[in-house]
Amino acid sequence: MSLFQDALAVRENAHAPYSKFKVGAAVRSANGKVFVGCNVENSAYPEGTCAEAGAIAAMIAAGENKIEEVCVVAESPVPIAPCGGCRQKIAEFSSPDVQVVLADLKGETKRITIGELLPHAFSNSHLPGE
Repeated sequence: MSLFQDALAVRENAHAPYSKFKVGAAVRSANGKVFVGCNVENSAYPEGTCAEAGAIAAMIAAGENKIEEVCVVAESPVPIAPCGGCRQKIAEFSSPDVQVVLADLKGETKRITIGELLPHAFSNSHLPGE
């Protein structure tokens, strides 16, 4: 199964009763394993979880810590990009040249790097003592 198919499939499990905007995400780790996540809304906005954050959390919980590729799928007139917080989360576990595939439900995609999505990302190199 491709990252697009994985993200498309998990999107169906999204809990989006408020926005009605379901999102699915799949990340491939450096070891080739795929982890998926979907958005989970909560009536106490903004306490929900983004699809990308869920996929990254699953990757970390499985003992992986390096993203090689990401795919985000949603029903939208144009492929959507991750929110700012998720861009930072992706940047934390990848390099600037990692591909982020943005897709709609029909499979129309746009490829962009995380470096293009989040130029000048904050990193541990900005922290004292690093």
